[in-house]
Amino acid sequence: MLTILGFVMIATFLVLIMTKMMSPIAALVLIPALFCVLVGQGAKLGDYVIEGVGDLAPTAAMLMFAIVYFGVMIDVGLFDPIVRGILRFCRADPMRIVVGTALLAAIVSLDGDGSTTFMITVSAMYPLYKRLKMSLVVLTGVAATANGVMNTLPWGGPTARAATALKVDATDIFVPMIPALAVGLLAVFVLSYVLGLRERKRLGTLTLDEVLEPAGEKATEQVTEPVTETVLVRAGGGTGGTGTGAGRTRTGGGAGDAAGTGPSPDKDPGAQEPADGDEFKGLDPDRPTLRPRLYWFNAGLTLVLLTAMIMELMPIPVLFLLGAALALTVNFPTMADQRARIAAHADNVLNVSGMVFAAAVFTGVLTGTGMVEHMADWLVGAVPEGMGPQMGLVTGLLSLPLTYFMSNDGFYFGVLPVLAEAGAAHGVSPLEVARASIVGQPLHMSSPLVPAVYVLVGMAKVEFGDHTRFTVKWAVLTSLVVLAAAILFGTI
Repeated sequence: MLTILGFVMIATFLVLIMTKMMSPIAALVLIPALFCVLVGQGAKLGDYVIEGVGDLAPTAAMLMFAIVYFGVMIDVGLFDPIVRGILRFCRADPMRIVVGTALLAAIVSLDGDGSTTFMITVSAMYPLYKRLKMSLVVLTGVAATANGVMNTLPWGGPTARAATALKVDATDIFVPMIPALAVGLLAVFVLSYVLGLRERKRLGTLTLDEVLEPAGEKATEQVTEPVTETVLVRAGGGTGGTGTGAGRTRTGGGAGDAAGTGPSPDKDPGAQEPADGDEFKGLDPDRPTLRPRLYWFNAGLTLVLLTAMIMELMPIPVLFLLGAALALTVNFPTMADQRARIAAHADNVLNVSGMVFAAAVFTGVLTGTGMVEHMADWLVGAVPEGMGPQMGLVTGLLSLPLTYFMSNDGFYFGVLPVLAEAGAAHGVSPLEVARASIVGQPLHMSSPLVPAVYVLVGMAKVEFGDHTRFTVKWAVLTSLVVLAAAILFGTI
C-alpha cells in the first residue's frame, strides 16, 4: 500500500505543478501532508517535517547567502565582461547563445556545486535571453542537463557517494566512465545546437550593435509573409535601405521588433515577453552599483571562495556567509547601500529558500512514512531473475527514475548496496554497478527534490512546471546516451 501511495503522491505532485493547478511551494507542502494523513501517520507529520527541515537547513542557508553573494557580484559588474565576451562570440545568434549556455554551464560545473553553476550561468546568460526574447526554458533545460553530466565528477557528490556505499575507490568509478560521459556531454552540445537552430528559426539573427541598443530605441518592422529579408538598422535605431548601420537577417514569418521576436504557434513555454520598461541591465554600463576599481578584488574573492569550496576548507554555507558579508562590506561600505543591495535580492532569496523548506516537507514525509523505501524495494524486486547477469544495465536504467524521485543519499546509501549485492550473486562486480549508478544524473538535476534546480528556475524566472515539461525528455535521452556509450565502451 505504501508503494502505491508513494507513486500516486509523486504523480499527483507532478501533474499539479505541470498543469499549473498549484504553485510548487503549495504542492510541495499540501500534497505530502494529505498523503501522510491517508497512510494513517498524520500525528507524526510534525516530526517528519522538522526532520526534513533539519536535513535541508544547511542547504537553504547556503543558497540564501550564495544568492546575496552572486547578486552583489552581478551588481558590481563582475560578470559584465563575460556577458559581453559571450555576446561577441555568439554574435547575437540564438543558436550560438544556446550552445554558449551549454559550454558555460559545463565549464562552471567543474567546481562541483550545482547551485553555484546555475547562479553564474543564469547571471551571464539571462540578460541575453531576455533582450533577444529567447525561450527561457531552453536556458534552464540546457544548463540543468549539462550540469547533470558534469555532476558525476568525483568531488561532485554522486560518485563519492557510490564509492562510499560500495567501499570502492572513486577514481576507479569515474576514470573508466570518462569516454561515456564525454559522449553524454557531446550529446548536450548537439541538443543545444538543435534547440538553438529552432530558436534562430523562430526569432532570426540580430547583430551585436542592435542588441546593445538601449531599450526604448528599438527599430520596428512588419513582415506579413514568410520571407528572407535583410533590414539595415542605423545607429540611431531607425530602419532604412541605406546609411551607416548594422545588418540583420530574419528568416521566417511573423511580425517582430528589433529584439527579434515574432508570434509562433509552437512557441516554448518560458519564452516570456519582458515587462514594460524591462532593460538589458546585464550590459548596462551606467548602473550606479558598478565598482570598476574593485573588479580584481571581486574576481579574486570569487576565485578564493570557489577554491575553498572545492578543497572543502569550510562548510559551504559558512563560506558563502563570510563571502557575502565581505563582498557587501567592501563594495558598499554604508549601511544604507548594504540594505539596498540585500533588499534588491530579497525576492530571489525568499523564493529559493521558501522552495527548499517546502521541499523539506515532501522529502520528510516521503522518507518518514517509509514510502521511498517501499518504492525502491518494489522496483528492485520487479527485476526479473534472468536479468541478474545484466545488473549493470539494470542499475543504469533504474538510476533514472530512482534518482529523480529520491535524494542522492537515499539512492546511493539505501538502494545501490542492494543492487550491488544482487549483481555480485551473478558475478557482476561492484565497480560495474557503481559506474552504472551515475548515468541518471542528467535527469536527477531537474528533480523537484534537488534544491539547486529552484535556484535555476527562480533566477531565470521560469515556472518549475514549464521547466519540468520541457527538460525531462531531453535529460532522459542524455542519460540513455551515456548508458549506451558506457555499454559500447565496455565500462558497464
